[in-house]
Amino acid sequence: MDEDPEAKNLTYRCIFEEDFKYILLPVSYSIVFAFGSILNIFSLYIFIFRIRPWKVVNIFMFNLALSDLLYTLSLPLLAYYYSKANDWPFSEPLCKIVRFLFYTSMYCSILFLLCITIYRFLAVCYPIQFLRWGHIRYARIASVCIWIVVVVMQSPTLYFVSTSENGDSTVCHDTSNIELFDQFVNYNTVNLALLFCVPFTILISCNSYMIYVLTKPMESTTQNTKSKRKSIKMIITVMLVFIMCFLPFHVTRTMYYYFRKVDTVPCPTLEAVNVAYKSMRPFASANSCIDPILYFLVWRFRLRSNSS
Repeated sequence: MDEDPEAKNLTYRCIFEEDFKYILLPVSYSIVFAFGSILNIFSLYIFIFRIRPWKVVNIFMFNLALSDLLYTLSLPLLAYYYSKANDWPFSEPLCKIVRFLFYTSMYCSILFLLCITIYRFLAVCYPIQFLRWGHIRYARIASVCIWIVVVVMQSPTLYFVSTSENGDSTVCHDTSNIELFDQFVNYNTVNLALLFCVPFTILISCNSYMIYVLTKPMESTTQNTKSKRKSIKMIITVMLVFIMCFLPFHVTRTMYYYFRKVDTVPCPTLEAVNVAYKSMRPFASANSCIDPILYFLVWRFRLRSNSS
């Protein structure tokens, strides 16, 4: 039985079995890095050298590929860290940078997925408004704003994250020390609300309404009916991928932080939540590999629609 080093400064009353994460996280992070970096580099190459002229959706997809690539670049050091059973051999500033890059890239990915959804939502449900707002200039402004907002909102990570000594090992904390933990949980709550809950609600609402519009009975040709069915399948696929990758991670992480903060939860319950949270991390990471596949499916679908 090992004490959770990330909880070490908060409570000594619970001892967690953590051996599973020293295999799960290094293996999953290594796989995501290998495939995600290759797929996203290839996606960036296609966007830069093969797609001309760019449309609004291409701008959002390019930024999504860039954020996914930056996300994968944070994984090798984390994979090495967990493979060494939470022993960080590097400097504290590098620990801060890796954690900062991890969350900045993840939340940028979420917001760019939201932008793609809103773009398609306007095109399907409000074509007149789409003619007004569906310009490349607005997409560029939105992309720059997303990067600035997320970087600013994640900058406190550089303050909260720290390293500490745990016997012969150096721990790179994903949270903060005991003096700052209450502030950290409050900060994480703001992040959760603004960078996940709001985008998640908008994304689900937009996709649900698009499905409703596309399934409304109306006169159409056989070709249009097939196109609508494919659009619905694509919408459902994107929605399910978003839910499976990000929802369990944020739910279990929020529960884990809150239970640690109140410090009155029974140890078996806290350990179960800890296991669930650590087990959900690979799902959030896998999104950076799945996104390039979705690019291809969307691109292929658009080519077929245009050719027909």
